[in-house]
Amino acid sequence: MTNRHILHIDLDAFFASVEVKRNPSLAGKPVIVGGNGARGVVAACTYEARSYGVRSAMGSVEAQRLCPHAIFVNGHHADYAAESEAVFAIVRDVTPTVEMLSLDEAFCDITPALRRLGSPETIAGDLRRRIQDECGLAASVGIAPTKMVAKLASEAAKPQVGPPGSSPRPGAGVVVLADTEVLPFLRPLPVRALWGVGPATHARLDRLGVRTVGDLADTPMPSLLSALGARQAAHLSALAHGIDERAPESNRAAKTIGQEETFANDRLDLDALHIDLVRITDAAVRRLRESHTTTRHITLKVKYATFVSLTRSRTLDSATDDLHTIRNIAEDLLRTVDLDPGVRLLGVSLGRLGDQGSEQMSLDDLFHESVDLDESPEVDPELRSRAALAVDEIRARFGAGAVGPGTLVDGGSLRVRGDAENPWGPGKEEPS
Repeated sequence: MTNRHILHIDLDAFFASVEVKRNPSLAGKPVIVGGNGARGVVAACTYEARSYGVRSAMGSVEAQRLCPHAIFVNGHHADYAAESEAVFAIVRDVTPTVEMLSLDEAFCDITPALRRLGSPETIAGDLRRRIQDECGLAASVGIAPTKMVAKLASEAAKPQVGPPGSSPRPGAGVVVLADTEVLPFLRPLPVRALWGVGPATHARLDRLGVRTVGDLADTPMPSLLSALGARQAAHLSALAHGIDERAPESNRAAKTIGQEETFANDRLDLDALHIDLVRITDAAVRRLRESHTTTRHITLKVKYATFVSLTRSRTLDSATDDLHTIRNIAEDLLRTVDLDPGVRLLGVSLGRLGDQGSEQMSLDDLFHESVDLDESPEVDPELRSRAALAVDEIRARFGAGAVGPGTLVDGGSLRVRGDAENPWGPGKEEPS
């Protein structure tokens, strides 16, 4: 074991809790964040909805069957990002070593803060109170000598789902495990609780009679080597004994930026998908530029009506944040995809992100003559870059829908994808 104190903080039902904060009349009700249409997906839900068996990633049709009176709300990513920033600013008052896992959870190394702020229990309690008082959100905290055990401890601290139609039973809020408490905590847990135990590994362990973490810890290494191979056997055996040397990594940057859209009706026509792709790519690149970064790896994701998914990707020689370049590559990738099964979902993901500096300019500095940036591949790259900076400035001032690719003009208005649009599938009233 180590003398480290790793804290894992997880905001309870985060997206749904933010929606309740936005609209307090939803408090105590079964609220689902996601698309309520036939192809919608549950992104998050309140504990009241969970009491009926609703869970994240469930299809909305199934969620409505389980809880017919559930209240569906669209997601608001900009609000989630703002709330997350406020919460983790509080966490960084305790320690600068914060490894963000997502908008609603992070690992922190609080070992250096103990002398200044008190015991692990005191630090965790103070954090939860500040987050509740200053942000109006609830959080669960686990503290342990290793990252994995700290995460499992925070799960044990969470509220418990009650019977259908009931409010959740309060959880401990904070679970702190000392070195001597780690193994007694781990041993009764199902083996699938360990990092790296997916369905295939679980099946192999089940054939060995390994059901719990304790069973795994007691299994002779030769048996594990035969069933799992050297690397995985060593990894899982160490975790089962509470051994994990990985420390939180502070200020970990996002690995990818992406945008995807589920359609109300299957897309079979390349021309129709082209318009969708322009809209999706524009939204992804807008987020890329707002993050002041660049990409070298572009991935196109397609999910068919049969629910089979595929990806196509390309790596660039040099980094870019140019919409024209990224969109052309995405279009090339799309042309390699068979559309016959019908496209249910289309997405674009930008990876290998890197830092970028830029200089803002105005449109007045750009043109001596009219140029269609959306259609002309011969426009000078420097001119396109300067135009993109001006577009950023317009959007920052007037909103995403103030300017965009001409391809997205529909019925006299510009149809760009905004932050308020639901990424978890179209609702019942949304157009195809």
